[in-house]
Amino acid sequence: MNIRFILFITTLLGSIPFTSSAQKDNKKSRQATANIVASNPSPYLIYTSEGELASFDEIIEAAKMSDVILFGELHDNPMIHWLQLLLTEAIDVEERELILGAEMFETDDQLPLNEYLNGVINLSKLEKNTRVWPNFKTDYLPLLDYAKENKHKFIATNVPRRYASFVYYNGLDTLEYLSHDAKQLLPPLPILYDGTVGCYVEILEMSGGHGGENLPKSQALKDACMAHNISINLPKDGVFIHYNGAFHSQNKDGIAWYLRQTNPELKVLTIDATEQEEIDHLDAERMGVADFIIATPSNLTKTH
Repeated sequence: MNIRFILFITTLLGSIPFTSSAQKDNKKSRQATANIVASNPSPYLIYTSEGELASFDEIIEAAKMSDVILFGELHDNPMIHWLQLLLTEAIDVEERELILGAEMFETDDQLPLNEYLNGVINLSKLEKNTRVWPNFKTDYLPLLDYAKENKHKFIATNVPRRYASFVYYNGLDTLEYLSHDAKQLLPPLPILYDGTVGCYVEILEMSGGHGGENLPKSQALKDACMAHNISINLPKDGVFIHYNGAFHSQNKDGIAWYLRQTNPELKVLTIDATEQEEIDHLDAERMGVADFIIATPSNLTKTH
């Protein structure tokens, strides 16, 4: 069974050919990039959607012009988490309000999350009263503490995992039978679902059919919930930066697709993270997955 599918279900339940001249141009571009890498060794390189070399400053400028930033991460990649913090700091300017949010906190974590941000409870009590991830202290606490120190909101956007599991076993329509209190933790019902959206098609393919349509529907519930909580917390004149697993926003599907359903004019910037054996070029299959793609070496030390 596909390892990506195994990782997905575990979390749930607990190209166009180049012409001859284009190939030559591409080879020159790669050689130029290789020369840069050789003279300036880096643990990461940034590429545009078209595979052209870009800079972190370019991401910052694009982010400042956006309404929403979907920063897709690899959960155990320390370089990506560091860049998330750097970008958050860089776009925190007086002229625009900044709101943070993350997949790693679920909607029923919001109260203790707010209490931590406001100094009502300490870190130990936060950890006891929320379902923090194993790499919370190394990777997400710095973001949370940045929000706390600078008096920014930090929104728990994800659906409680028990409801994603519920959909996996029973389907989306059965959410209607949950209690009023439970529905307060969900996006508005009924949940819009389009099985032809690329990420949901891919989930079915990865699963080999296991779980049927309910598997991508459970993923859609997560995406819809995150999009909803981003939408209702958007600053009037500012930016919402959201940290999520890369799959939730690749190809501007998932969260981005749901955001477009409620506000097609929203300026959404997507950032993707990938690991490659060699980072002096962007692998062909990564072309077009986001506005910017950050490539790191596949042998980079993991946080968990």
